[in-house]
This record gives sequence, structure tokens and C-alpha cells, in this order.
Amino acid sequence: MIELNDIRQAAARLQGQVLNTPCVESKTLSQISGAQVFLKFENLQFTASFKERGACNKLAQLSPEERRHGVVAMSAGNHAQGVAYHAQRLGLRAVIVMPRATPGVKVARTRGFGAEMVLHGDTLEEASTHALALARAQGLTFVHPYDDEAIVAGQGTVGLEMLDAVPDLDSLIVAVGGGGLIAGIATAAKALKPGIEIVGVQTSRFPAMVNAITGSHHPQGNSTIAEGIAVGAPGRVTRAIIAQRVDDLLLVDEGDIEQAVLMLLEIEKTVVEGAGAVGLAALIKYPERFRGKRVGLVLCGGNIDPLLLAAIIERGMARAGRLARIRVSARDIPGVLASITSVVANAGANIDEVHHQRAFTTLSAQSVEIELVLQTRGREHIADVLAALHAAGLSAQEQK
Repeated sequence: MIELNDIRQAAARLQGQVLNTPCVESKTLSQISGAQVFLKFENLQFTASFKERGACNKLAQLSPEERRHGVVAMSAGNHAQGVAYHAQRLGLRAVIVMPRATPGVKVARTRGFGAEMVLHGDTLEEASTHALALARAQGLTFVHPYDDEAIVAGQGTVGLEMLDAVPDLDSLIVAVGGGGLIAGIATAAKALKPGIEIVGVQTSRFPAMVNAITGSHHPQGNSTIAEGIAVGAPGRVTRAIIAQRVDDLLLVDEGDIEQAVLMLLEIEKTVVEGAGAVGLAALIKYPERFRGKRVGLVLCGGNIDPLLLAAIIERGMARAGRLARIRVSARDIPGVLASITSVVANAGANIDEVHHQRAFTTLSAQSVEIELVLQTRGREHIADVLAALHAAGLSAQEQK
């Protein structure tokens, strides 16, 4: 089991090779959560993820023979980019195996670092099996994304930096997939400050580590917006460390993660992927658990598909009442649509979409059903728009 000295040695190897990313207080998130919140911006790494720490530490320790043959890795994206980037920097051959459904932005970025890309299988486990087969066939060194002590030690440098920046942290909230990040951070943090609380967070759709550590039997799903921690089986190395050094494990749902991604975008003006937002998701979901404490969150990655981010923004706006769907019933006569839109405009709402429905409605043949998607200022504004429509003699209601 790795110890603090292993992480200190990793930090020395990484000096000048990866960023010592900012760890700063978010006053707004502190006000919202009731805790004093400090954010570690690992999404600012060159590959937009903490993963390059472990990859760099592993590659830096390869023997001359291993360097000559090259490396192979399997990953949903962030580990792949970390391995590819540092292999390119060190002049090593890198073969990367990814599941076929990996977001295109991660495939393109990894290929851009000069790696040989192989898309294989529908899960990380299938991709891993293929990567191991390539390692045996071609004499490549397999670089595991989390179940490797050199990888864990590299990731643990995040913990060193956080406690160096904010020594009096009470709790650290860390995303958990295979467990490499939290195992490394817990090792560093517990050695430096034994009383600190380490809390891991998994998505409820992939609760493998929670089940393994607590003996629970939460069912496993098959997709999540936090694909970076969508790991079906916990690591052997990491599980042992987590069982000994992590104080608690929490689960968050997809809606919690979406809300956290949007909060970080709006409040901190920073883009994170689903896995990078689960720490904040847990803080917002369990506020009493952390109220009054000095809490460190790791924004562990920022590689999110732009289309997914757009969908999260739109869904978040709908939940907040800033996008509303209103159905208006009226007599089907010339000018009725113009009168409806005029009322909406005078109420200060902006029309995003209009659906004018005659055939698929139970209204009388002389009537029309008009569905409007509106941009509003929130729930109170929606009520104002509905009141204005009613005052104009129109039948209108919000559609959930």
C-alpha cells in the first residue's frame, strides 16, 4: 500500500510537467451550501483532467526496455489523453483503446496527441480486455487507469497541493470511479492531517465502489453523464486503500450532477464534465453533512461533449423556470397568433419556439392549440405571463 513518501516522490517527478492548479474559495458556493468551499481546478490541466498526473508518474518510471516497446492504455477518455500527451512528450509509442461510445471530443483530442487509436467494445471492461491482449501480442506496457500504485501516487499529488494551499481543510469531497484519485488523495491527506475527513462520491448508476466497501447491493445502470467514473468493477489496489483511509461514500443522481455542472458554469464560469461536478453535487444534495466545515472539492475534469453541455444547460433552465412551455387555446381566426405573441411580448417574455396545432387536439374544430416555449426570468415571471394571457381572455396553462 502506497504511503506519503511515494506521493512526495511522484510530486518531484511531476515538477514542471503538470500544473499546480489553483485551489481557491468560492464565496458564492459557500453562501449557497453553508460550508466554506474551496475548488481545486484540475480541469485547467493541459489535457483538462487530473489523469495526466498518474500517467506522467507511471511513464517516468518505465525501464529503457519498456520505453523502447511503448505503452497501451484503455480509457473512456481522460486517462487516454494523459497517457497520449506524456507519451508524446517523452517520445514513446502509445496505443489507446476506448469503448466505441466514447464522446467524440475525447477521441479527437487523444488522436491529436499522436496516439494510435483503437475503438473496441461497449464497456470499459471490454476495452480493457482488448488492451491487455494488445499488450501481450506487441510487448507493450499496460498503463491501467487506476489499479496501479504508480498511478495512484501520481493522483495523490492533488491532495498534497490542496493541503499546501489550504492547510486547515476539514473535508475533501472526491469523485470515485475506479478509485485512483481518492485513494491517492486520501493517502496524502490522512498522512498530513490525520483528522481530515475524506468523502467519496459515485453516481447512483455506477455504485461499484460503494457496494464493494459497504456491502450494499445498489443496482448498476448502463449510462451516465458522468462517464468518466462509469466503472463497473472497483480496483484491487484502490479498494484496499479506500477501505482503510476513506471515511464515507455518497451517491448522487443524474439530476444532481446536471445541476452541479450548470452551477459551476454560471457561478464560477468554468466548464466541467459530469465526473468533475459530482463533488459539488454531493455538497448540494447533503448540505447538513458539510454545513460549517471548510470543504475542498476537486473539479477533476473538463472534457464534456459540447452537445451534452448544451442539453444540460437547456434542461437546467427548464428546471429553474427560465424556459417554460405554455399551452394556449383560442378561436382559430386570423390574427389570433399575433394577439397571443403580443401579450407574451408585453409581459416581457421571449418566444423560443411556437407549435400551432389544429389536427391533434380535442378542442372543437373552430379552435386552435398553440404551444409556446418561452425564455423567462423564473417561476414568478411565468405566473405573470399566464396572468396576462388570462386577462386577455385566453385559456393558458403551463405544461410540465
